[in-house]
Amino acid sequence: MNKRRVYAIPPIENETIKLTKPQTKAAGVTGVIKAISHIHEEIGLVKGFKSLNRMNQKGGFDCSGCAWPDPDNHRSGLGEYCENGAKALAEEATKKRISSEFFKQYSVEELSMKSDMWLGKSGRLTEPMILKEESNHYEPISWENAFSLIATHLNKLNSPDEAVFYTSGRTSNEAAFMYQLFAKEFGTNNLPDCSNMCHESSGVALTETVGIGKGSVTLEDLHKAEVILVIGQNPGTNHPRMLSALKQCKENGGSIVSINPLPETGLVNFVDPQDPLEVLMGGTELSDYFLQIKINEDITLLKCLMKLMLDEEKKVPGSVFDHEFISAKTTGYEALVQSLEAIDVTQLATQTGVPLEQINSVAELLIQKKRIVICWAMGITQHVNGVQNIREIVNLLLLKGSIGIEGGGTCPVRGHSNVQGDRTMGIYEKPSEAFLKAIDSHFNIHSPRKHGYDVVDAIGAMKSEKVNVFIGLGGNFISATPDSERTGEAMQNCDLTVQISTKLNRSHCVTGKTALILPCLARSEQDFQLSGEQFVSVENSMGIVHMSRGVRTPASNKLRSEVAIVAGIAKATLKTSKINWAEMEADYDVIRAHISQVIPGFKNYVAKVRREEGFYLPNTARDTTFKPLNGKAKFTVNEIPNHRVDADECILMTIRTHDQYNTTIYGMDDRYRGILNARRVVLMNVEDMARFKLNRLDIVHITSQYNGVLRKAESFKVVPFPIAKGCVATYFPEANCLVPLDHVAEKSNTPVSKFIRVRFEKVK
Repeated sequence: MNKRRVYAIPPIENETIKLTKPQTKAAGVTGVIKAISHIHEEIGLVKGFKSLNRMNQKGGFDCSGCAWPDPDNHRSGLGEYCENGAKALAEEATKKRISSEFFKQYSVEELSMKSDMWLGKSGRLTEPMILKEESNHYEPISWENAFSLIATHLNKLNSPDEAVFYTSGRTSNEAAFMYQLFAKEFGTNNLPDCSNMCHESSGVALTETVGIGKGSVTLEDLHKAEVILVIGQNPGTNHPRMLSALKQCKENGGSIVSINPLPETGLVNFVDPQDPLEVLMGGTELSDYFLQIKINEDITLLKCLMKLMLDEEKKVPGSVFDHEFISAKTTGYEALVQSLEAIDVTQLATQTGVPLEQINSVAELLIQKKRIVICWAMGITQHVNGVQNIREIVNLLLLKGSIGIEGGGTCPVRGHSNVQGDRTMGIYEKPSEAFLKAIDSHFNIHSPRKHGYDVVDAIGAMKSEKVNVFIGLGGNFISATPDSERTGEAMQNCDLTVQISTKLNRSHCVTGKTALILPCLARSEQDFQLSGEQFVSVENSMGIVHMSRGVRTPASNKLRSEVAIVAGIAKATLKTSKINWAEMEADYDVIRAHISQVIPGFKNYVAKVRREEGFYLPNTARDTTFKPLNGKAKFTVNEIPNHRVDADECILMTIRTHDQYNTTIYGMDDRYRGILNARRVVLMNVEDMARFKLNRLDIVHITSQYNGVLRKAESFKVVPFPIAKGCVATYFPEANCLVPLDHVAEKSNTPVSKFIRVRFEKVK
């Protein structure tokens, strides 16, 4: 049959937008009320609070939202969760159910014309469903027939490389390990995952410079830091529990520097809802300095800071830089200093958009202090020079000897709850030879050595019909990826697409010729297998591995765990497998025993994971051994960006609303920014509005052109906002259609979602 007429881009809806003043305080009583309202609507207060009281607690279940760490020791009795964590629980624990009757009512074409929020709020998926090639409606299928269908499609491929196995960061360590193991025994390293689109630049840069692609700090280091730089990150919305750590730093006498193209409420003032006195007093002022930088001028700013530090160091040698650390633990210092000598700070300050006196003030702070933590997120990574951005961050920390000390180090703030753990478990399209040898020796298989597809390469391979089967272990691939129309077209080229999911999303609408929905247990739900009740484990942003045990009754008796689903696919596909998949499915300790034999840092995993507080993985940047780099961290020389922007263009970056986590839309409000009941908006500086002759709430089409291809996002309302001049911001996934698939970061291949040259067409 012809391709179904489905839509990868969210529909244009009639929105009655309301603008208010951006809020100046984050969290507080309002955040509590919003969280309670979501719990009340989706679960009910009694059941909801019972579940919330077990979330992020020792012996409880891990939040399926962000990867921010829990305190090592004391956990708050009032709750170790934030507003968005409560929203995430509300959606996965909702009373609403999607049955086969739902799919009789709605065709996939009709579903694709619904908003992402409508899809997500339709309820929990309850039974396996199939969309047959000749049909436009899903219908039920048994688990056995679903596994058999997958096996048939996989085994008839001309090559294992014609299959792609995608992973979301929600996946547990146990399921991720089994998934990558299955892919390797099947014969491919096509293991793209969500980190390809977000922190891949961090992993590449940190591996190059300090030998490990993870951050070096602990939660306690943030508390003890003298200075925390928060660059290209919005913790108030994306990692709200981080605000408590920033507050602790302030109470201990530390200073917070926020560097971002637009002000974010969460870095202005934090009202801790668990502190009645603070609620009454109005909260904690967080940022001591706000440097409003132009988009992707971070290297420029960091070089200005380091040059000012170098000037002071030359006046009194040894007063600013840690030469003992530099000499003993680093290479490349002389080349960096030589490059800094040539810098004209006054000229570069103009390029950043930040007044020189503000840069001087922050430089003076860095000159005086040593315990420095630098935190960053997508505003740093999703650029052509994302890897260089992070290498420049490392340069500053190495100059001060601020890596591997109490209160100092690197802090890439990961998004999804176990995205870091998935990579540790081997979800990577470019596995190391050491890892492959360990897998092969332990399981007596021969893993493929050829590197596989990452996300961008996988889309390209599907587009050119080099991939025929796509299996997604969680996530919402269609809404998370760039270049929406082309990604949708690529997905429809597949013969079979499989989505392992808890809730409905756009990836269930934009599918291959045949499609399966395999519904799985949520993080908060109990998991019983043949050997009894199971738990899983996850790794947070700071390298702590801990257990997660669901407490709620599953939404349906037809749900299976991610582990059971992976095992079912493997058993059906690999008829002569050398691996005992059934044994791992029956008892997750068997999986953990295998992991302990294969992955460094997991010795005695079965016992250690039962520690209520979890355990830290080895970190050669944290202990400053820098073993993979022969004991020496690396200074690097990175080019100053030279952005060319035409007079009729602005630079656009995609952002989230406060009612959103990744591609999950909880509501229509972005209350911190004062934008209510609307998503198709473009935030613009009033001077740019005047330059383009645009007024408040004018409707514009936004266009981007790259490599001769014109892309258009239609019907966005102009919202005046204090964003840096020449810069604009829009929400994703609505603006993903503007992000070129072939515009990616050097080395990491991450889509450039934070630097898109755009023009505006005013709608008459």
